[in-house]
Amino acid sequence: MPLAFCGSENHSAAYRVDQGVLNNGCFVDALNVVPHVFLLFITFPILFIGWGSQSSKVHIHHSTWLHFPGHNLRWILTFMLLFVLVCEIAEGILSDGVTESHHLHLYMPAGMAFMAAVTSVVYYHNIETSNFPKLLIALLVYWTLAFITKTIKFVKFLDHAIGFSQLRFCLTGLLVILYGMLLLVEVNVIRVRRYIFFKTPREVKPPEDLQDLGVRFLQPFVNLLSKGTYWWMNAFIKTAHKKPIDLRAIGKLPIAMRALTNYQRLCEAFDAQRKDIQGTQGARAIWQALSHAFGRRLVLSSTFRILADLLGFAGPLCIFGIVDHLGKENDVFQPKTQFLGVYFVSSQEFLANAYVLAVLLFLALLLQRTFLQASYYVAIETGINLRGAIQTKIYNKIMHLSTSNLSMGEMTAGQICNLVAIDTNQLMWFFFLCPNLWAMPVQIIVGVILLYYILGVSALIGAAVIILLAPVQYFVATKLSQAQRSTLEYSNERLKQTNEMLRGIKLLKLYAWENIFRTRVETTRRKEMTSLRAFAIYTSISIFMNTAIPIAAVLITFVGHVSFFKEADFSPSVAFASLSLFHILVTPLFLLSSVVRSTVKALVRATKNEAIPSPRGCPMDIRRHPLCLSFPGQVSPTLSTAPEPSQPQPVKQLPPSAGSCSDWPTALGGSHFQALEPHGDSATVPEALPSWE
Repeated sequence: MPLAFCGSENHSAAYRVDQGVLNNGCFVDALNVVPHVFLLFITFPILFIGWGSQSSKVHIHHSTWLHFPGHNLRWILTFMLLFVLVCEIAEGILSDGVTESHHLHLYMPAGMAFMAAVTSVVYYHNIETSNFPKLLIALLVYWTLAFITKTIKFVKFLDHAIGFSQLRFCLTGLLVILYGMLLLVEVNVIRVRRYIFFKTPREVKPPEDLQDLGVRFLQPFVNLLSKGTYWWMNAFIKTAHKKPIDLRAIGKLPIAMRALTNYQRLCEAFDAQRKDIQGTQGARAIWQALSHAFGRRLVLSSTFRILADLLGFAGPLCIFGIVDHLGKENDVFQPKTQFLGVYFVSSQEFLANAYVLAVLLFLALLLQRTFLQASYYVAIETGINLRGAIQTKIYNKIMHLSTSNLSMGEMTAGQICNLVAIDTNQLMWFFFLCPNLWAMPVQIIVGVILLYYILGVSALIGAAVIILLAPVQYFVATKLSQAQRSTLEYSNERLKQTNEMLRGIKLLKLYAWENIFRTRVETTRRKEMTSLRAFAIYTSISIFMNTAIPIAAVLITFVGHVSFFKEADFSPSVAFASLSLFHILVTPLFLLSSVVRSTVKALVRATKNEAIPSPRGCPMDIRRHPLCLSFPGQVSPTLSTAPEPSQPQPVKQLPPSAGSCSDWPTALGGSHFQALEPHGDSATVPEALPSWE
């Protein structure tokens, strides 16, 4: 087949200019190549030849260290631009496949645009890392030219009555919008940084964290692509592969992720809650303060999770289309619509191609995993920050407790240990699993709707089987948790008895108490073994149900579909798509028991934390100051900014009758809180509150 930019057919309309040059589709496509060629010729010398002269401008040890205004928006728009360009390339190839000769203008400009888009984001990344925004003028010119040329092409499509039914028209309109938004982002950088058209440019310093050589956790500072793929960790992983790593190699955390920062954020949320005269009290007030301090990150994690779950349904739909396309005898479509001398592909014809669906399936799964990992990361980071903030707040509260609080039985060492360790961990795990609360209903509803669309009424039978067995699954999971907890309790009791017997072995032999203690240990061991057997039985039942429920639902659905709806379609495409959808529906039901159990525990723990008694003898109006803690065995405090020598902030002392606030760990036995004991006056404690809220 002959090869030409505009085609080589006789009397080809692609070479006619009698109605005007801009009315020639091939010429307009050639005009769209100009901006991309301009960018490639301008940026390549700067990237590969002249960039060495700019390396001296980087005065910091990290490669990524400054984000220009609209950083994340630019990356998101670039990813969307690349996806639309891939679709345009595929559409051009499909349209070109039915012509007598190759028309390179159908997909070559889109290919050049794809290369230019990749080059633009690489060029922007290097400019951003060197903090030399004057070189962004090339991108400003490029976005302007690309926007103008695409607008001309879009207007000419409108003049020739090409509408939304044609995919090329829709893609061109999307490209006009994307190029226009990227141009606005570039103009916004000029407005904020003032690197051109202004007499005095605005200097921006890198973040304070990156000026500290000890900070090696770069997730908040790298670009969006590196955040999504964790590419910045490659150097760390290579180092860990060569030799064992320690805490010094890991480095410090950024300021925003330290316990003191999150503690101050939590205190500000509680202060804002307290200023509201008509504000609620109790556990509800605690949850409102937690949502005010950490709710935005949780909403972001839930959004990522919902997007990932919605993208997961692209798999069954693409499988349905691929199998349906391959099962047809005439699997090669022939576009009938022709404008400007070339064929135009409709959206239905484009999505009916198996190769297009395979590429879309790959991209959808890739994007789904990216969103899913981002949701996990944000939820886990938020939960860890929440735990650190609450532990710091509880620690500062119990530092005010006197020996009278302990001697009267209002608070014991075990209760304090449970508050600091177990209760905060339950709240942290609730934040880990919280995105599932909003994602699971969406996933179930969308899955049932798609099953109904594919199978009809018989899909409701299978969905009903899964939903009816969900309470049984939850009951088994609850019993499994109870058996595990009782097993741990009996195991701890047996270890205590064994330890007691070994420590008093001389006394046992002296008084001949061997049989008594042996009977106690054997009784506890029998209870432990009974609990272990129950745990093993419930584990087996849980594994069996997780495997059997989807199989039973599929069998019942298919049997009902064939028996009661004999005229219904039961092709391979329907079968494979239904199997995939049933597999997706089982996942939220499998997580239901864990999410509900974690939510209930978090609600109970939040209410339980109100039971911390008010400190006796400690003033209630101590103003909050930066917390300075000095822990034994550490070179520097992990949670502090020490007060200036000129403004010492000593701990307020209690009356002698009540004892000092620093004596309470000794009164509690000392062993539980030796690691938390402050040295001298090195602890500056924030204001004491009636409870940790």
